[in-house]
Amino acid sequence: MKRALIFDSGVGGLSVVRALRAAGADLIVDYLADTAWLPYGERPDEALRVRIPALLAALSAVAAPDIVVLACNTASTLALAETRAVLPVPVVGVVPAVKPAAAASRTGVIGLLATPATVGRAYTDRLIAEHAANMVVLRAGSADLVRCAEEALAGAAPDPGRIRKALEPLLDHPKGAAMDVLVLACTHFPLLRDALSQACPGVALIDSSEAVARRVIAVARPSSASSGLRLGDAFLTQSGTAEAVFRGEGFRAARAVLPDHPFTVEPLQGV
Repeated sequence: MKRALIFDSGVGGLSVVRALRAAGADLIVDYLADTAWLPYGERPDEALRVRIPALLAALSAVAAPDIVVLACNTASTLALAETRAVLPVPVVGVVPAVKPAAAASRTGVIGLLATPATVGRAYTDRLIAEHAANMVVLRAGSADLVRCAEEALAGAAPDPGRIRKALEPLLDHPKGAAMDVLVLACTHFPLLRDALSQACPGVALIDSSEAVARRVIAVARPSSASSGLRLGDAFLTQSGTAEAVFRGEGFRAARAVLPDHPFTVEPLQGV
């Protein structure tokens, strides 16, 4: 079976892993979470452009993937080209689902919920100009929702007050009542789908996880006689609660990638 390496700053890429499983992808999936730098939306762009390719190049030498997935909108909009330049295998990125959201809207008012780093980036501006130029696009950036998703997968119930606060720039906008589609432009956010739906009833939530899964399958070309998805190892740049999340998800082990020692790999205690 071919191996895919999913990359995100934290657990957000699990939304893509779940979409790959639902699609019946015949792949072994490993995962790299840069938990030491979570959330990426609060990190300097230039530092991320250096760090992301370095991490993936180092771990790819150990994990030997056949395809790498930047399951992170911030990483994809910042370092996709740089990562492709250092890896000998295909690299698939994540694109905010502006195009399908624009096609689905009946009111012409859509929302874009992302990290602060993604929401105002030129890449996002270009997507909107290309696919939603004649629409009203309301934008909100939240790093706290990333933390909410991490906490939710660790077992904490999402706080409705924090969810509502993240959505305030959209819901309280003069045109907020007309918003009928919301783009979840961070892979962490689909993990909070139920809580987000409760906070904005009647609004369709769209993310790119299914589209990314289809693209990964098309590029990786796994066996047509599918035996389904198999989970391998999860690698973290800092130990913490995410270890239990990945084990609970079904990964064989969670191991630390030590960021201060040229990204060498070393098992965690008890693994």
